[in-house]
Amino acid sequence: MLDDMTIDMVRTALVMSIKIGAPILAAGIVVGLVISLLQSITSIQDQTLATVPKIIVMVGAAIAVLPWVVQRLVEYAGELLRIV
Repeated sequence: MLDDMTIDMVRTALVMSIKIGAPILAAGIVVGLVISLLQSITSIQDQTLATVPKIIVMVGAAIAVLPWVVQRLVEYAGELLRIV
């Protein structure tokens, strides 16, 4: 019984971390794709041109989804405390 609960808690934690990280990573991937297309069209191969916009967009996305992330984490913590 204890092993089943432990496995379920770990599985839930992994799924939760994927759900939380997915919007931020998706924003970085989209911006990276757009910047790389622009770089290939214009033949500008500056590394900072690719890195700085991705950082800015990913920080903005993290700030935008912060209330949702906090809500999910509070729900998960409440579920863990109910189990224990």
